Amino acid sequence: MAELILIRHGQSVWNATNRFTGWTDVELSEKGIMEAKDAGIELSGIRIDIVHTSDLVRAQMTADIILEHNESSSEAERRYDWRLNERNYGSLQGLNKAETAEKHGQEQVRTWRRSYDIAPPGGESLKMTADRTIPYFEEEIIPNLEDGLNVLVSAHGNSLRSIVMHIEKISPEDIVSLEIPTGVPLYYIFEDGKVRRT
Repeated sequence: MAELILIRHGQSVWNATNRFTGWTDVELSEKGIMEAKDAGIELSGIRIDIVHTSDLVRAQMTADIILEHNESSSEAERRYDWRLNERNYGSLQGLNKAETAEKHGQEQVRTWRRSYDIAPPGGESLKMTADRTIPYFEEEIIPNLEDGLNVLVSAHGNSLRSIVMHIEKISPEDIVSLEIPTGVPLYYIFEDGKVRRT
């Protein structure tokens, strides 16, 4: 049996100012650093053998802080891959969410943010994000679990939503209501060839 831990990075400086971040490479806020520390303390008793993160610094910082609090994981292998990046928000990146809602309407912005297959202008839908995250999960993360390794995935709200949707077989209709909070570990185990929530 191997353990899989998914964590959305701690609050970023653009999360704190209510901006669409997407692929913009911003750091953690002070609150985000504290969230990552709290997660590190919570996870300190679990050996982490390998860490998968996106190419974005907020996910990498979160993983680094978690590992700082985990003596048994000081030698954990780290892999970085753009396929775990946050969903690309296209022309919305950098814009304030409330101001964007005033301009385009609350319902349109909700559709861009939460729907499964509707992309914001010049960006990715959740479906498009899943088209890169799920193959990565199946090709890179599942083999680690099959080898009995405990895996930490430090990524983003939408890249993790797509992976959770895949693992838990959540429908496109129901995924719109799934919110993954910053800095809170989600626990799974891999047993008998299957990943399941604990």
